Amino acid sequence: MDTTQLLKGVLDVAVLAVVEEADGYGYDVVRRLRAAGLEDVGDASVYGTLRRLYTAGALTSYVVPSEEGPHRKYYGINAQGKKALAEQTKVWLRFSDTMNGLLQAGAEGRR
Repeated sequence: MDTTQLLKGVLDVAVLAVVEEADGYGYDVVRRLRAAGLEDVGDASVYGTLRRLYTAGALTSYVVPSEEGPHRKYYGINAQGKKALAEQTKVWLRFSDTMNGLLQAGAEGRR
């Protein structure tokens, strides 16, 4: 199964969940998503999602100087982002429960 389309549908909630754990800069968020099992997530997709969530008011941002290279723009979740994460989590849990039920019923029928 091509996970690219699945990732598009869940990237907002995945990014919000990662940033809720701890603030992070773009590549840090990418790295944490991949470490969590979303190996196919693209850098550009995550950077775009961070910018979009920030513009929508779900994230805050601040710049931290770096001695090793350019300054890093960190993102943190705010109250609006936490509310969105809670709502999207409910939607995801209902959806995944439905899909699990369909797939399990189908698997039992294929036995």
